[in-house]
Amino acid sequence: KISRIGEGTYGIVYSAKNKETNEIVALKKIRMEKEKDGLPISSLREIALLKSLQHENIINVKDVVVGGAGLHNIFIVMEYCKQDLAYMMDNTKSHFTFSEVKCIMLQLLRGIQYLHKHFIIHRDLKLSNLLITSKGILKIADFGLAKTCGDPPCPMTPNVVTLWYRSPELLLGEKNYSFAVDMWSVGCIFGELLKHRPIMPGNTEMNQLQKIFELLGVPNPKIWSGFDRLPLARNVRFPSTQKYNQLKVEFPHVSDNVIDLLNGLLTYDPQKRFTVNQAIHHKYFKESP
Repeated sequence: KISRIGEGTYGIVYSAKNKETNEIVALKKIRMEKEKDGLPISSLREIALLKSLQHENIINVKDVVVGGAGLHNIFIVMEYCKQDLAYMMDNTKSHFTFSEVKCIMLQLLRGIQYLHKHFIIHRDLKLSNLLITSKGILKIADFGLAKTCGDPPCPMTPNVVTLWYRSPELLLGEKNYSFAVDMWSVGCIFGELLKHRPIMPGNTEMNQLQKIFELLGVPNPKIWSGFDRLPLARNVRFPSTQKYNQLKVEFPHVSDNVIDLLNGLLTYDPQKRFTVNQAIHHKYFKESP
């Protein structure tokens, strides 16, 4: 082990050197403290998922190593990436250029396209889970909350996705959600890359909904049929004053295509929200820069 480099949803991540090859790798130590009955299910899920995934924009798992008695030290050996996008943003004063944002977004969408094609919802997309290699390749990481999804979707917990990137249907208690929750997170990431700061940084679930209403206007049955029947909708005060979408006000210096892509990703109704295929073929990726 060389040094601790971060902490994922279900484990601590270290950098280390392979003594045989001198290659630097990342070691994710699986958290065992709360597990009396062996490996956490989430860790088994993450290991199985990652070993099955092979894509340039998804972190590559090289091996799983067990050390010590009684399975107490289990490490996932992964390719090493020096930094994540959150670290890069926090430690650089200059904003990403429009062409850098586009390059990041295209790689992110390609990785998600691969996941969704294989019926996997990541469920925790955010800047700190997007790693960048020394060659500028984006890698989607931390699959501790990822889950395979059938059609129709089976009921799942709505308590997933870091708050600032959590979709309105999750905040309102929807259990039968699908790939659209990832696409909302992508919209939040897109806005954050353009703004150089989180676009909806709520501090509670109610406050998060308030931030969404302030940016996108208050939903109504015309734009999102059935939202008022979601489990937690009756607990929410929907303000009557904030009716209009503010994306053009918040992003005054971007093209119409950027606004259109943001609108498509940050659509209230998950059935109408852009799919990854719609996003990846959007006009935004054909315009310059």
